[in-house]
Amino acid sequence: MTANLQNPIFTDETKAREWLEARVWPNGPVCPHCGATGEDVTALNGKAHRSGLYQCSSCREQFTVTVKTVFERSKIPLSKWLAALFLLTASKKGVSAHQVHRSLGISYKSSWFMMHRLREAMRSGGLLPPIGGADKTVEADETYFHTIPKAELMPKTGKRGRRAGVRRPGHRAVLALVERGGKARTFHIANADQNTVSKIMRENVARETRIHTDESHIYNVVPWQFSKHETIKHSDKEYVRGDVTTNTVEGYFSIFKRGMKGIYQHCGEKHLHRYLAEYDFRYNTRSALGYNDLMRAEELAGAIKGKRLTYRRPYKISQPYPY
Repeated sequence: MTANLQNPIFTDETKAREWLEARVWPNGPVCPHCGATGEDVTALNGKAHRSGLYQCSSCREQFTVTVKTVFERSKIPLSKWLAALFLLTASKKGVSAHQVHRSLGISYKSSWFMMHRLREAMRSGGLLPPIGGADKTVEADETYFHTIPKAELMPKTGKRGRRAGVRRPGHRAVLALVERGGKARTFHIANADQNTVSKIMRENVARETRIHTDESHIYNVVPWQFSKHETIKHSDKEYVRGDVTTNTVEGYFSIFKRGMKGIYQHCGEKHLHRYLAEYDFRYNTRSALGYNDLMRAEELAGAIKGKRLTYRRPYKISQPYPY
């Protein structure tokens, strides 16, 4: 099976459903309500039931492969969902909602929401094992992306217009941790300071790891937390010293910025964490780690389980900042 738009899964709803079932349920149907499998799950056939409907004898609930996934309750045909999934995973720097809108013949509003649902599926949830370890190197760096509106920087309070609250930087800060030859993790943070960065690194990097950073002061506390900390002094035009470098993490940022500026062009702050999840997923399933376009698409198809994203959801400015 190839990742081209002539594949029958992009035109036949039955083929699309069967392909998705094989990735979501590799060992047979599983009830999303109670977890029952095997003889407890029965396919409902006949004219009275739509194709792909199952009945669980344990909890008596009916379900399909899209129940309790990011595809649930969508009116868009499953074949178009799979086409969008393949387009997103096959692109190096992303694919715009306008391009999906034009290619698949659906409204721009629907394609925009489809892409955010797929990014939600790309996001890793729960507790993740630390990256790095003995004899491994993790490069850490931060970048600043898009300008924050002045109204959000320093809100006015009081009769004389005095400004109160914590002053945020003028740009949105993104911290990236990249294991050399391994995977990447990025974080949207409110302030790139020593306390925030050291907390993230303690929770996501093994203590036996060798750390490479630039000379920024926000990494001054790192030497006491990991086995070794080596820095590159970019202010003196030093970019490589032996095997000490931050070129890997800067390469990650170059792909991220080219995609965000050239493909997506604009990103609201409340959605930035999902775009970061997209670039993390793509980097962690790159060809250097043995993945191809089809394997990447299958990886994403299996990750849609247990995730939901509704169009209207209460939002607070503090949500994207877990640190």
